[in-house]
Amino acid sequence: MSIYLDFNSSAPIDSRVLEVMVNVYKDVIGNADSRTHDFGDGARKIVERARNQVASILGINKDEVFFTSGATESNNIVLQGLKAYAYKSGRKHIIISSIEHKAVLETAKALKVEGFEVDFVSPDLSGRVSVNSVNELVREDTLLVSIMHVNNETGIIQPVQEIGDLLAERDVFFHVDATQSFGKLVDEIKTIKYDMLSMSAHKIGGPQGIGALVMKKKGYRLPPVKGIMYGGQQENGIRPGTVPVALVAGLGAACGYAEAEYEENKKKCIAVKKCLMQILNESDVSYEINGDQSYCVPSTLNLCLHGVSSEALMLATKHYCGISNGSACNSNSYNPSFVLAAMGVPVGKIESSIRISWGAESDLGEVEDAFNNMLKMAKGLAF
Repeated sequence: MSIYLDFNSSAPIDSRVLEVMVNVYKDVIGNADSRTHDFGDGARKIVERARNQVASILGINKDEVFFTSGATESNNIVLQGLKAYAYKSGRKHIIISSIEHKAVLETAKALKVEGFEVDFVSPDLSGRVSVNSVNELVREDTLLVSIMHVNNETGIIQPVQEIGDLLAERDVFFHVDATQSFGKLVDEIKTIKYDMLSMSAHKIGGPQGIGALVMKKKGYRLPPVKGIMYGGQQENGIRPGTVPVALVAGLGAACGYAEAEYEENKKKCIAVKKCLMQILNESDVSYEINGDQSYCVPSTLNLCLHGVSSEALMLATKHYCGISNGSACNSNSYNPSFVLAAMGVPVGKIESSIRISWGAESDLGEVEDAFNNMLKMAKGLAF
């Protein structure tokens, strides 16, 4: 039986979260924005409870939480939603890292076509961007800096706390894509100085199709982000459309469980990584790890197996484990990982690299067996 080891792509839904959602689907009728009857009131109470749960795990106010379909939409709203303010203020300079999710990279590239100037900051072999590199690029007309908290391919934690401290002294908006850290680096996120933050529920055992955009208030005012779609005034006009009550309830439940259990979850993930590293070190497989592990989350391993084609290995081990060699949004492409390329990893090593990611619910024994079988297969494929 194959074991799933691609949690960074999408984590399995928590059965407790699913139960919450099923109950809402079965028992809650009505639109959360209907104000003329009890059915709407009941739906609205569920939505606001979930909003409180998201706010609680982040340590923010609930009126700073706006539900979206996920981090991709949240990222788009941030970058596109600042256009009107950019034109009005004359600040059309954006700084992002070259290892951002495509939702940020492609949106920034689209803004370049519209006359925005975009600077890209690349990491070194550690997988981390330099705070000084960001600082050197900030100008008087800089509108926004957008840096992810944890890279989805390498698991490397970016210096967003230091960047946030730096930008807090400048008149520049700071956006953090926290898709891979939300619900995991709970204490760390609370210390970051940011203006906007994106997340998705399906990375922490919640349902696919729901997430949130956080916009922090300054002086009782939200950042000047406008909705990028037309419709109703749901979510304060930031995201028009009927709020999916059951999905929102699922997000809220996932946040509640993550807030209560994140410390124990971290210990379980550390145990898995320790096991994998022990197996690697005791094997005669030639390998190296992409990214500085002193800055890596305990649930991700980006591994280069020398002389082994990652594509061949993934196909050969499908009956043992489900792994990947990069972001799911690039899964139809056989081009080398742009993240590893930006780090300066040689193409030959990139083509021999795989990503393994797991969660607290991953069975240690099953992971150990699958990893041993994968390494045996890798030895046979090595050239």
